[in-house]
Amino acid sequence: MNLATSVTARDLQHGYGEGFARTPVLHGLSLDFRAGELSLMMGASGSGKSTLLAILGGLLRPQSGTVELLGTAIWQLSARDLERFRFHNCGYIFQGFNLFPALSAVEQVALPLLFGGERESQSLKRARESLDEVGLTARMTLRPAQLSGGEKQRVAIARALAGSPKLLFADEPTSALDSSNGEIVIALLQKIAREHGATVITVTHDPHLGKHAERIIHLQDGRIADDALPVRASRAAALISLPLTPPEPLS
Repeated sequence: MNLATSVTARDLQHGYGEGFARTPVLHGLSLDFRAGELSLMMGASGSGKSTLLAILGGLLRPQSGTVELLGTAIWQLSARDLERFRFHNCGYIFQGFNLFPALSAVEQVALPLLFGGERESQSLKRARESLDEVGLTARMTLRPAQLSGGEKQRVAIARALAGSPKLLFADEPTSALDSSNGEIVIALLQKIAREHGATVITVTHDPHLGKHAERIIHLQDGRIADDALPVRASRAAALISLPLTPPEPLS
């Protein structure tokens, strides 16, 4: 299948601090990502993977280099236009879930849509559809305190999915989960990439998850140590059909 390039980064350089205290993090990285693929970025702590993800996702301006998302040079946009571009095209998933304690699962997912100007009825409809897709139909009225860690992360995925993003950025989405729930989360991200045609770029420290991705990028000291495109069609198909676990016990 001929997949279109959706993310193009050229000669990205970034560091923290000034003068003699400056610590370089990225050293002239250039990468392309394609629609319909799940890519994992791996590496030791301090390798630059989270910094790279933030730059690719339009959350951190690089000190030099360019990023094009869906053909748009995002770092040439005004702050307001960049915010608008992210809202309409990007979804974000973080390791901390970022859920509001007082809101139910369906309210968590609907909230960004409401802020974007969508009608309440339509926002709730899309929120229910997204929660159904991640296997939480029976849990959508519960609040975070009533959900397990794996369920909270699936709510976060549903929230990102509700906006129908073409680009999905996930920073350590399985770090707070056990291995079983980590498998479920990666299966969902794989499903989103293949069935929605989204570009899914995920940072992870877990080497066991590498076997599930179409692409694995290893970073070392701010440089690309390895960039592999393994062919795992049969494995990917099996992963998509992975059943979600039944409702987990309340934490």
